[in-house]
Amino acid sequence: MTPPPTRNHARNRRADARRSRASILDAAIQLLNERPDASVEAVATAAGVTRQTVYAHFPSREHLLTAVLDRLTERTVAAMAAADPDSGPAAEALLRLLDAGEEVSREYPALLRLLGALPAGSQEDAERHLPVAELLGRVVRRGRASGEFDDRLPADWLVTATIALAHAASGETEAGHLSRQQARKALHTSVLRLLGAD
Repeated sequence: MTPPPTRNHARNRRADARRSRASILDAAIQLLNERPDASVEAVATAAGVTRQTVYAHFPSREHLLTAVLDRLTERTVAAMAAADPDSGPAAEALLRLLDAGEEVSREYPALLRLLGALPAGSQEDAERHLPVAELLGRVVRRGRASGEFDDRLPADWLVTATIALAHAASGETEAGHLSRQQARKALHTSVLRLLGAD
């Protein structure tokens, strides 16, 4: 009779599953940015796992793409958090956060176009943006408290509008209407005017 799995064995299996999932997502991000039409089998090969392993973690290509989007959001949040949102004038901190987020998106243009076509409900999209909104909100509230930013509009509205402007700047760049430098300048100017800091 086979002995029941020990607690350490179960813990090791969970750790292996986490590593396997992470390697699949990392491979998918790299491969799909180079070849947006790459198959699940190609992702599995790039990750060094079988196609069945990919499907064990992600039952469909859409599930995989959704997880890739979540992973990129995590990278964006990490980059923004590393931009030191709590130091210096609030306006400068806010622009650093926006620039950090843009730097991450600039690395994955083809992948972000692919992910932009994913169906997503407004609730799901709001939840995905929540960590970004929290970081921006922290800086907006700090700027309002210090008198740097206009306090006549609700902070949550200002954060939502800032995120919308960042998406608009990215969209204009992707459409070829603005260069990245022009889009960044337009975003900075628009956000500072929105906040009454211009």
